[in-house]
Amino acid sequence: MNGWLLAAALLLLVGFAPTVWGAAGGPVRRRVMAQNLATLAACLVVLLLAQGYARPAYVDLALVLAVLGPAGTLVYARLLAGELAERPAHDRVVRTLERAMTPLAAVAVPLVVLPLCVAAGPGRAMVKLLAIGALLVGGNIVSTRALSREGGGASRG
Repeated sequence: MNGWLLAAALLLLVGFAPTVWGAAGGPVRRRVMAQNLATLAACLVVLLLAQGYARPAYVDLALVLAVLGPAGTLVYARLLAGELAERPAHDRVVRTLERAMTPLAAVAVPLVVLPLCVAAGPGRAMVKLLAIGALLVGGNIVSTRALSREGGGASRG
């Protein structure tokens, strides 16, 4: 086992345990936000596995996941708009997730992507890794704003 695989295993433990707990029950808003966080963690794990197993094809899977993950969250936000509008008054977990999702993505993605860029060296692989990182951070910002807007009153007209 090399360091990349160890990092992937740690990210699986640290990244997926909270998302499984969040998606298992509770209000719809928490479950959708947990799905968004799970997509971010899964994409980062796939990138680490690609480097750990020396399989560049896995990076393409991470690219697809980086595009479709936030799009899936936006679809959930649109289809479940009525349920998302019913914001629970005292759900600390939801409020914490809403505040932490964008900073978490802005910290976690560079912590994984930048060492992978150094390992890949200059070239097409580095450009692909940087594109995936930008998609993950940008998609997380957009989907988190869409989720917080559904119940926050920002879309009232």
